[in-house]
Amino acid sequence: MKKSLLLLCVFTTLAFHAQDNLSLDYYLPQEFTYDPAIPKPAEVIGHEVGEWHVTHDKLMFYMQALAEASDRITIENRGTTFEGRPILLLTVTSPENHGRIEEIRQQHLALSEGQGANMSVEDMPIVVYQGFSVHGNEPSGANAGLAYAYYLAAAQGEKIDEMLKNTVILMDPSFNPDGLQRFAYWANTNRGMNLNPDGNEREYHEVWPGGRTNHYWFDINRDWLPVQLPESRARIRSFHRWLPNILTDHHEMGTNSTFFFQPGEPTRVHPLTPKLNQELTAEIGAYHAKALDKIGSLYFSEENYDDYYYGKGSTFPDVVGSIGILFEQASSRGHIQESENGLLTFPFTIRNQFTTALSTVEAAQNMRTKLLGYQRDFYRDLRSEASRSKTKAFIFGDEKDAAKAWHLAEILERQNIKFHDLGQDVTLGGKRYTKGSSYIVPLEQKHHRLIKAMFEKRTTFTDSLFYDISAWTFPLAFNVDYAELPSLTNAGPEIAELKVLPGSVSGESNYAYLFEWHEYYTPKALNQILEKGLRAKVAQYPFSMNGTKYDYGTVMIPVQDQVLNKKDLFEFLQKIASESHLRITAVSTGLTQGIDLGSGDFEPVKKQKVALIVGEGMRSYDAGEIWHLFDTRYNIKLTKIDTEYLNRADLSSYTDIIIPGTWGSGGLNKSSADKLKEWVKDGGTLIGYRTTANWFNQNEFLDLKFKKDSLVAKNISFGEREDFRGAQVTGGAIFEAKIDRSHPINFGYKNNSLALFRNSNIYLEPEKDSYDNPIQYTASPLLSGYISEENAALISNGTPFKVSRMGRGRVILFTDNTNFRAFWYGTNKLLMNAVFFGDMM
Repeated sequence: MKKSLLLLCVFTTLAFHAQDNLSLDYYLPQEFTYDPAIPKPAEVIGHEVGEWHVTHDKLMFYMQALAEASDRITIENRGTTFEGRPILLLTVTSPENHGRIEEIRQQHLALSEGQGANMSVEDMPIVVYQGFSVHGNEPSGANAGLAYAYYLAAAQGEKIDEMLKNTVILMDPSFNPDGLQRFAYWANTNRGMNLNPDGNEREYHEVWPGGRTNHYWFDINRDWLPVQLPESRARIRSFHRWLPNILTDHHEMGTNSTFFFQPGEPTRVHPLTPKLNQELTAEIGAYHAKALDKIGSLYFSEENYDDYYYGKGSTFPDVVGSIGILFEQASSRGHIQESENGLLTFPFTIRNQFTTALSTVEAAQNMRTKLLGYQRDFYRDLRSEASRSKTKAFIFGDEKDAAKAWHLAEILERQNIKFHDLGQDVTLGGKRYTKGSSYIVPLEQKHHRLIKAMFEKRTTFTDSLFYDISAWTFPLAFNVDYAELPSLTNAGPEIAELKVLPGSVSGESNYAYLFEWHEYYTPKALNQILEKGLRAKVAQYPFSMNGTKYDYGTVMIPVQDQVLNKKDLFEFLQKIASESHLRITAVSTGLTQGIDLGSGDFEPVKKQKVALIVGEGMRSYDAGEIWHLFDTRYNIKLTKIDTEYLNRADLSSYTDIIIPGTWGSGGLNKSSADKLKEWVKDGGTLIGYRTTANWFNQNEFLDLKFKKDSLVAKNISFGEREDFRGAQVTGGAIFEAKIDRSHPINFGYKNNSLALFRNSNIYLEPEKDSYDNPIQYTASPLLSGYISEENAALISNGTPFKVSRMGRGRVILFTDNTNFRAFWYGTNKLLMNAVFFGDMM
């Protein structure tokens, strides 16, 4: 015991000493000389690399200083984050290459086009995209970028000159500027002058929601495929602008780990990824192993992490002819921390990231022609594969909701996928596709395999474990109709650029205005109408007038007795229609075929004031998705109430409160439950998600009957136990539910079935009365993704939605995530229906 304590004291002293005497030499290769005209990081940011956590503003200042001082570097700002921070990209290569950089880019892109099938790659530079710290609280990557960028600008000699001549490096110094800034603030404000490695130190325990995510609390490493966030849109433009041969993604993992580099688990690679891709990844990995061996760092490969979901930075490149590589460094989560592998210092974590950044470009240099040839052959083979396919195109659309289809087309446009307008209206498989709200995507094009990855449904797998979701079929996510086509017969002209969707009011009315609830942005429009103080009503039943059928949920705005006169109301609704891409119809009579406009079956809609419970115990991803939906899509003010002061808050003015999902024991206690019960009884609508089901049940908000499995491990060894348990995880799959369209929760849906995204194992028995099950899974609901046999039996005919009265209010539960990662457009309206129409349920 004494000996161990003595050794710990020695290691601690050495670590502190190394930190106190830290210099750039700790990171840099010593076989080079360095240009004294190039500023070192400390000369610009005011501290040595690794002494403090670099904030994004200092990182930006240093990169700008390098670009100004070095003829090897140019810098561009590709946009801004939600918080207004620049999204930078450095292009690093020889001065001579900079002089013809556009020629090099065009020549490189030609490899992926038809004319590149037989191109020689002998004299081509290789393109490497190196990105750092997509998670803000995994900062060793971005901090390593300081030293790495200095090395690229200042190192001198034939070796670096040769590398720069043969390589174009696209350096993304911070994938996540907002998250990096948030975490740097936390780590620096809690750093003592005497560094403390005790894991209980506050420095290593961020407050909710932590620095991992961006402004709206998204894990932006999952957004490479759907590209819904500004950071993702910037980097995907850069990616497609260059189609790099290698993309690296520098992350961190648990403090007690070592260092990981790909390839990952060999059985968890998406089938659309070529086998040669993994072989090349392993060959590159040998360079990382050699470099880490040289500095004595422990590492592992071919474990834990996988290459399945194409929405991750290290996996997306694999489906478009590049090599994606994930690095995971054990995290100090601050400046120095005790770990199973000894004292883990922040500079040590930075050095490992720096070292593998160097080994990446060394591999690229030595494997240059092989990797360029792989990319050329990938696209050549893809063209052949596409020409042999019996399916020639996909058609998708929604005759009642042009906006959803438009936003799916918008993703295709961002991914450089070609698509066409519909030439003429057509009915396929009982679904009607209309010009202006439908699109055709030909498969014979450059990104053939990427299209397949986005549109396919897959239910069989070689492995039952997934690091991330197992399904993301985009037409299902958007709840649009879609079909495979054997030809391009119905295709109209190719769309060069998506135009903003129109909106219109058919004319000025003396009586009333109507709009159906189908369009995606109707909640935005209704909220603006109610915020203006206008009266609106919603139809509980369908009706027809003037030859037009109006569905459940049609909204009516009467002209008489409004706060605006007739003319001003018309002009206001024109503005609403344009901003929300709606078709609003002016009518001159209340007489219809069905319920008349003055019927009691038109229910008044109240102005809503919504709160979201956030803070300790709440799932920040779920909360962020809801906040983002209200704030950026529907322009609805949302009050975020922290669990820390919920019990002291006056809730009387809120019509709706949302609990996004809880983790662990949750942040809501009995006092919270009592307070919320009284609020519901007074007329509020309480909406809970996913794991809130357990809290609702325990605190008697809902009487839930859970479906439970009786799973027992048989013939499972101790070494197999984790795989056995992991196979029961429903990490993210898509399921079909039948819906009762007459129920207010389903207003705005035109089909009788709905695709739901599920990443939980909460299974509920249906109610006895069928009308109390407005959303219910089918008998065999799996549409795409993985679910174990045991869980498949539990989900069958179950229900993902519950609603119950409590006093004058309502309690509503969704077991599934209706807002997943900002791209699950198809079920966003379920939450809006709960908010606007909850008191009708």
